[in-house]
Amino acid sequence: MEIGIVGLPNVGKSTLFNALADANAQASNYPFTTIEPNVGIVAVPDQRLHRLAEIFKPKKTTPASVRFVDIAGLVKGAASGEGLGNKFLSHIREVDAILMVVRLFKDSNVTHVMGGVDPERDIAVIETELILADLASLEKQKEKLFGKAKSGDKESREALESLEAVKAVLDSGRPARSCEISPKVLAGFSLLTSKPVLFVGNTDEVPDPVLVAKLADLAKIRGARALSLCSKIESEISQLNPEERATFLSEMGIKTTGLERVIIAAYEILGLCSYFTAGEDEVRAWTIPVGAKAPQAAGVIHSDFEKGFIRAEVYSFKDISAKDISAHVKEAVLREKGLIRSEGKDYIVKDGDVCFFKFSN
Repeated sequence: MEIGIVGLPNVGKSTLFNALADANAQASNYPFTTIEPNVGIVAVPDQRLHRLAEIFKPKKTTPASVRFVDIAGLVKGAASGEGLGNKFLSHIREVDAILMVVRLFKDSNVTHVMGGVDPERDIAVIETELILADLASLEKQKEKLFGKAKSGDKESREALESLEAVKAVLDSGRPARSCEISPKVLAGFSLLTSKPVLFVGNTDEVPDPVLVAKLADLAKIRGARALSLCSKIESEISQLNPEERATFLSEMGIKTTGLERVIIAAYEILGLCSYFTAGEDEVRAWTIPVGAKAPQAAGVIHSDFEKGFIRAEVYSFKDISAKDISAHVKEAVLREKGLIRSEGKDYIVKDGDVCFFKFSN
């Protein structure tokens, strides 16, 4: 899963990226500090994985991971080449989802390129540029489809009809993802505004509740998710060792870090979940689409597992997570109770399932 961090210059994108990825991207008070994307691979925090590691005591524990890409700040006119223009748009085209950072903090020492804190205006600027880029992309696609459709090609005619429907939505100022056509058809146009979006408000250390509520409303109108955090605090948290971090979170009354909240929300907007494999050699978390069947889930481990899939032995994390019982005894008890199930090709793997796949070479 790759998530692109975007926003206007000086909204705290790189500071947030550093906090999320525990990286060291440059963050300064002028536009285009980030020119080439910074990439950070982040372990997905999951207490279930740690509990399984306590139970199985494996040689190795491997979490699922997310790639965060810190993309250069977008400015008004990007679709027509202003700022980093096409370079910015090409980078965002490659990600699975967009994390749009919106400035909610007030700091006279950090220049706001648009003149002041106004989340509605800032979101509108970014959305307008993405919509303009998508309209330009559709015009190019239309030219290619028109000739084939005119010659009687049925698929091209249908694609052209869908294209016109998407174009009408974009012309109205709405993102492509709000168009009521098949997600598969929409994905075929590879549009920027068809990607899932998570709005992240970057707040002061004491958030302004009015601005936080406004961002939530703006996201709801767009059928998107929103959360707010202080990237400055998150950056401080990321620099602490685990023991210090736990103490700091407790003292601050913070139950979950910004990283955890961002990843949970990202999984939800992308329709993803996690299952586990567990044994003496390794305990590992795997990311799959919600609704994936057992062979496809096995294929995430290795394509041979999917091709030669025979069956899966499955039980739920909650059935093995009770305290003070060894993994060997637990699995024996689960088997006696019939909680370890043998599932075939049509089984839909659930979030929190622990799976062992059997396949033929």
